[in-house]
Amino acid sequence: MTRIITLFCIFIAQIGFSQTADSYLEKIRNNEALSTAFFQQMPKGGDLHHHFSGSIYAEPLLERAIAEDFYLNLETMEVSKTKPEKGNWQTFSSLKKDGKLDHYQQQVMQTWSAKDYNGSVPSDDLFFDSFQKFEPTIKGHFAEGMLELKKRALSENVSYIETQLSTIPCDMNVSDLADFNAKLRQTATQKDEKAALKLLDELYQSLQKKEAKKYATDFNTNFIAKLHKDLKIDDERFTMRYQNFVLRFMDPVDLFKNLTIAFISANDSKLVAGVNIVSPEHGENSMKDYWLHMVMFKYCNSKFPAVKYTLHAGELTLGLVQPEELTWHINDAIHIAGANRIGHGVDIAYEANSYDLLRHMAQKNIPIEINLTSNEFILKVKENRHPFTLYKEFNVPIVISTDDAGILRTNMTEQYVLLAKRYPDVSYATIKKYVYNSINYSFIQDEAVKKQLIKDLDNRFKTFEAKFSKN
Repeated sequence: MTRIITLFCIFIAQIGFSQTADSYLEKIRNNEALSTAFFQQMPKGGDLHHHFSGSIYAEPLLERAIAEDFYLNLETMEVSKTKPEKGNWQTFSSLKKDGKLDHYQQQVMQTWSAKDYNGSVPSDDLFFDSFQKFEPTIKGHFAEGMLELKKRALSENVSYIETQLSTIPCDMNVSDLADFNAKLRQTATQKDEKAALKLLDELYQSLQKKEAKKYATDFNTNFIAKLHKDLKIDDERFTMRYQNFVLRFMDPVDLFKNLTIAFISANDSKLVAGVNIVSPEHGENSMKDYWLHMVMFKYCNSKFPAVKYTLHAGELTLGLVQPEELTWHINDAIHIAGANRIGHGVDIAYEANSYDLLRHMAQKNIPIEINLTSNEFILKVKENRHPFTLYKEFNVPIVISTDDAGILRTNMTEQYVLLAKRYPDVSYATIKKYVYNSINYSFIQDEAVKKQLIKDLDNRFKTFEAKFSKN
């Protein structure tokens, strides 16, 4: 009886804390300074939609390029370790000698990120083009980036990151399989799933003969596990896991080769939480091969049913593509590919039978990864044009994420500030639920790790909410 009374008292106390925090949020949700202070301190659980290279801020990347005296393309602001044959390239040391370094530093910052964005180029172009410009500064420096992200997460009370760290290096020669490209695209033209799966099975068998598994094993052992262990990434305050990803713009054979290896890697390592697909969804190959990509995920799932995957789907809006292209991407990601989570999902209102699709997502607990700053900058979709409310109305599980905090010059705190300000019907209790969703719907394979993160969240919220009970 004593134990029951004690537990009841703790429960009542926690309700009191929540109500106090809730009433305080209602007072300050329209004041960005006050709400920033509030959400900066609030436990934020995990960031599930997270691109490693896009989450590193431009400043350390530029400092590295200057320190290692990279070449800078004075027109495009790309950098290179060695001087390319074409283009106007100069070393940073020569720019410094000529008194031009400060000018070009500012140009680089505005090209590698959204800093001081003035609309001189389309926002989606600036965003997607920036990766290749600074990519040479990332290679060989994953450790510094991982520690930067961990430090920033700790400073704003984020306890888990599920990041897309790197593609899996692979020098497998598949030139003898090139005929599959045309054959697979023909099945896509006819929407012949049975024929596509048959071809993928033939291709898969060929990839196994070319020792696909060894690339996954090497990546897991000599890159992921080594970095993770050497850096002591996991501790009592923070946990990180990794998503493998493939690039949408590749031809079918190369993409499927990489996808197969990505699934093998995720299947064989507890540190690799799942698989994803990236690159602009409105790109030429992305649009042409989208259906085929979904069938590829379906096939790989049949081979590795334990592997989880989230798909960028519906990162589109009216005007970016033809209207009819907005009607099917999320549908196919769920009903064909069998996605466990959906990233972005911005075009949901245009999807065919969108209400049925939303009900299905709710019933099957398929979360939507909401990226407010990203969707505003890249797609110009925000406030009541954003489908957040639509997902909420249909009880689709929601998680709040940053996407590419470095390029976008944002963080997790700002995502919650925007959420509270733009959607006044979202209570503190609902926001707290989204935070717990970010752990409950993570792809962490070890249930003990997930349970510990939930327990840690409980304690963090108790400490956070206690601050308001004293006011």
